[in-house]
Amino acid sequence: MDHNGVAEQLEPFRRELTAYCYRMLGSAFEAEDAVQETLLRAWSKFDGFQGRSALRTWLYRIATNVCLDMAPAAQRRARPMDLTSPCPANAPDLAQLQESVWVGPVPDERVLSGDPAEVAVGRESIRLAFVSALQKLPARQRAVLILREVLAWSAAETAELLESSVASVNSALQRARATMSAEGPAGDVLDPLDETQRALLARYVRAFESFDIAGLQRLLHEDAVLNMPPYQMWVRGVVELGEWWQGAGCGCAGSRLLPVQANGSPAFAQYRPAEDGNGWTPWGITTLEIVDGRIATMTNHMDVDRLFPLWNLPPRLTPDPRG
Repeated sequence: MDHNGVAEQLEPFRRELTAYCYRMLGSAFEAEDAVQETLLRAWSKFDGFQGRSALRTWLYRIATNVCLDMAPAAQRRARPMDLTSPCPANAPDLAQLQESVWVGPVPDERVLSGDPAEVAVGRESIRLAFVSALQKLPARQRAVLILREVLAWSAAETAELLESSVASVNSALQRARATMSAEGPAGDVLDPLDETQRALLARYVRAFESFDIAGLQRLLHEDAVLNMPPYQMWVRGVVELGEWWQGAGCGCAGSRLLPVQANGSPAFAQYRPAEDGNGWTPWGITTLEIVDGRIATMTNHMDVDRLFPLWNLPPRLTPDPRG
């Protein structure tokens, strides 16, 4: 088969492989690299493939090996809450760590596809809290959990892919489930048509854009968390968050929020007032985690030079001349 014909057979798998690699690696950028490497290896070895197994299974085997090579135990990604204790709002530790430390966000359109039921399942399994919890598993356990629980592969299929035994796969799955269950509540599933959720998010946008701190506090859980990778600091609690916004976080006053599709969760691109006074410039991609109808976690991903292009977001917002 000619090279173009091979590429046409491989390309339809790109999005689901990206989702798999993102769950394995916790980074949209690393996932893209892993998928490129997977498809390159598949393209170069296609003549020897000859349909001995299903093409999809073969690609997942390659992708798994690529991810295992890219995910040594010492470099597991995390969230600030995994690394340090919360800091007082009036004395934040503003030390920054390199991007490779953090679990990052991913655009829904790069990882979700299929019918509405498939998208709903996929949305749950790319949520930031779930992907962060996955990173706490040893890499092979992570692969077993994703293949068995997210992608619904059988134990036999998973064992074959990992060149392992069914007993070993079942044991790894049991250990992975125990670790994941210790992570606590997963939070509310996003339903874009849920009127209650839509009302909560509309209130959040109004309160944030008007910088109504008391209004924001009313939307939060008592122990709500704000974290801002690459800063290792994080703040917890309604009172502390109020102090944060009145103090170190006061630069968010006058911000604008654009809704984006990220991690199967409510998310916004935040633009802060431009230093030159002309409109607003990128500040971060904020993902929200909602538990029992209130905001439990706000994660502001601040690597804007790389992240905003992922969502094709404008480099600046300017005032509407129509007012």
